[in-house]
Amino acid sequence: MAFIDKLLLASLSIVTGVIAWAGLAKRAVAAGPVNWQMGFRPPVSPTAEEIHWFNDVILLPLVIAIVVFVMGLLVYVIWRFSEKRNPTPSKTTHNTAIEVLWTAVPVMILFVIAIPSFKLLYFTDSIEEADMTLKATGRQWYWNYQYPDHGGFEFDAYMVADADLQEGQKRLLDTDNLVVLPVDTNIRLLIAASDVLHAFALPAMGIKLDAVPGQVNETWVRINQEGTYYGQCSELCGTGHSYMPITIKAVSKAAFEDWVTKAKEDFAAAVSEDDDLRVAEAAAAAGPAGDQTAGVQTAVAGD
Repeated sequence: MAFIDKLLLASLSIVTGVIAWAGLAKRAVAAGPVNWQMGFRPPVSPTAEEIHWFNDVILLPLVIAIVVFVMGLLVYVIWRFSEKRNPTPSKTTHNTAIEVLWTAVPVMILFVIAIPSFKLLYFTDSIEEADMTLKATGRQWYWNYQYPDHGGFEFDAYMVADADLQEGQKRLLDTDNLVVLPVDTNIRLLIAASDVLHAFALPAMGIKLDAVPGQVNETWVRINQEGTYYGQCSELCGTGHSYMPITIKAVSKAAFEDWVTKAKEDFAAAVSEDDDLRVAEAAAAAGPAGDQTAGVQTAVAGD
């Protein structure tokens, strides 16, 4: 039995070492992914903090206990019922007590997991009193963002191509237009899609919600600290699925108000240029027969 005890202690030491390594790696992780990362990204919202607590306090100890117990049981069975120590095998086919135990214990484990799990689900689904709203619409293959509480301006965010990456930008994660949000603010998130299924996922904020055509899903977030946070579309949506990053920059409330003032001007001008371009393209496509109509459209657009 001394051998079994040593083996169990060695197994437990290995598991403990891996967990400690994961904890150190987790603390070293920045806002985005890093090489050799283990564990979740550091939480920056109440929802993410609750998810981390559920994993670290409930799930991880249960998993370790089950793994150690099953490993110890297998080693003991191999040692105790080997041919050398048990030349005449037992012909037992039923054991009522064991059968009740291996049914009742998993049920109790699931019950222990279910209570905090449902509390967490309701917490993520309960929309706090919102201070502002952000609407994200998934499209093949980019995201459109709208700020309905700040004049309704909107913009598209495309992934920065490899050839256009600047120093400090992350490949496949940075976008040309950043979503800017204030910290310490209850933000209602409306998630939709205009073509196929997408999914809006931000690991550091504990958000992962499907974007469904013809349907608006809702969740909320409150960002605790300033920084740049990354996510991606997490629903297979076509050939450009891996090129739909989400880049959110969390700033102070004062900096956010300054950005909103500037964004209203910048994106309003961009929309006006797009409208002029569409009218010109329509006129060119219509040809001589559509010159009169195109002229009226151009006049209206200019107004």
